[in-house]
Amino acid sequence: MARSLKNPTIYEIYPRSFRDTTGTGEGDLRGVIDNLGHVRDLGVDAVWLAPFYVSPMDDGGYDIADHRAVDPRFGTLDDVDALIETAHGMGLGVIFDLVFNHTSCEHPNFLAAIDGDEDAAARYVWRDPKPDGTAPNNWLSFFGQPAWTWNHKRRQYYFHQFLSCQPSLDLRHGPVQDDHRETVEFWCARGVDGFRMDAITSYLFDTSMKDNPPASPEVKAKVSGADFNPYTWQDHVYDMLPGDGAAFGATVRDWAGPDKWIVGENNSGNRAIELSRNFTHEGRLDAAYPLLLGEGGGDPRTYADLIARMDGDWIAPWWLSNHDVARHVSAHGDGTAQAAKFFALLLSVLPGSLMLFQGEELGLPHPTLSKEATRDPHDLLYWPDGPGRDGARVPLPWDDGPNGGFSSGTPWLPMGWPAGLSVAAQDSDPQSVLSFYRRVLALRGQAGFPDPDTVSADVEGAVLRLAIEAGGASWRGVFDFGDRIALPEDGETIVEVTGPSRFAARLSRV
Repeated sequence: MARSLKNPTIYEIYPRSFRDTTGTGEGDLRGVIDNLGHVRDLGVDAVWLAPFYVSPMDDGGYDIADHRAVDPRFGTLDDVDALIETAHGMGLGVIFDLVFNHTSCEHPNFLAAIDGDEDAAARYVWRDPKPDGTAPNNWLSFFGQPAWTWNHKRRQYYFHQFLSCQPSLDLRHGPVQDDHRETVEFWCARGVDGFRMDAITSYLFDTSMKDNPPASPEVKAKVSGADFNPYTWQDHVYDMLPGDGAAFGATVRDWAGPDKWIVGENNSGNRAIELSRNFTHEGRLDAAYPLLLGEGGGDPRTYADLIARMDGDWIAPWWLSNHDVARHVSAHGDGTAQAAKFFALLLSVLPGSLMLFQGEELGLPHPTLSKEATRDPHDLLYWPDGPGRDGARVPLPWDDGPNGGFSSGTPWLPMGWPAGLSVAAQDSDPQSVLSFYRRVLALRGQAGFPDPDTVSADVEGAVLRLAIEAGGASWRGVFDFGDRIALPEDGETIVEVTGPSRFAARLSRV
């Protein structure tokens, strides 16, 4: 995917839940290869593959033991090569996940550090305890647990910004940067077109390691995460992004070269757009998406605020669902096909890049899993009020047969999708959510919505109004999140979403 491709539409594939070709109950790379036609037909520009690297899967694959090897459960390097070749033959770019903040605790370097290898230990963040044996400071992990775990063999604490099985790397350390550079070069040599960089705002920390202060009410309202997570009670001024943090994006750009499209995950709700802007300065990343939409996508003011704050510099891609959050049709909508179409139309007209998640094109609602069926540690930590990550990862229904056509074995998460939601059921139905996605994504490209001349947004009550100048035409979008207004009929109606649901919309050319 050439970097000249501006503001692409990206489709995220979570391989473990896409399609299984071996009967293990877990999706694999061959399942991705065999079903890329479905993605191509949506009209997207590229696929983003969530991690398929060697991992104990303690955090859904984001705990990596080898960044340059394929976990056997997903396939082989030959499958990676075949996937890239197949995607390119369909005109699709391929984006891989880079998880540079941490490794798995089963990574050879971390195991060596525990065994006393000081060179290996220097790759991570080890600190002595305070004189009373407690942790070096008050920092909390993103999931709300203490960010320090004691290791009795080293008689030290190690730092982890996520789970204790994900020890943080010292990204200022030369050998760590050398390893990461080799990882980028390895995948670039195999033909990958870009990278999605996990948790970029967690990469670096203040070496003073001072205690974080309490969050003021204003800061607490913006820190990403639910209020019951104590992480939101701190102002993260020392454990995230000192002055050289965003500049690390230039280092990654140097490694990848000028032609790769690189997007970062900005997991800081505080000053989110400002941080994304810093990460996307000339010579850094192409885009950086904040978590704000995954949390506030049901509020029309969220969209208007982001449009105003970006002010024509569309550096923060739009998204509503991914592997880390509850599916938006339920989280921000009412679970209906009408709500799915409403959000699809809204996303399709927004300026800049767009990131979709597998299954949203089917209008999949968020499934409810029992505690016994849940595997995700974040969901279990706050059960039943967790983020719903496992629900988002329930495998895709390809047909209405056994296991939804996903696997001949027992799916790794239980599938209980209602009949009629599968790809096969929706494929030839012109009124289906799938057909609607194909229609509005085609319109998105034809009308030039990703790169408009101007966009303005106005909110009144629960109604968002957009005025767009793009492709030599004037467009008006009215999106009613629940006020049940009479939709205006000015101009030529191009797309309309109406029905019994409280979510209604109309896009007109005026």
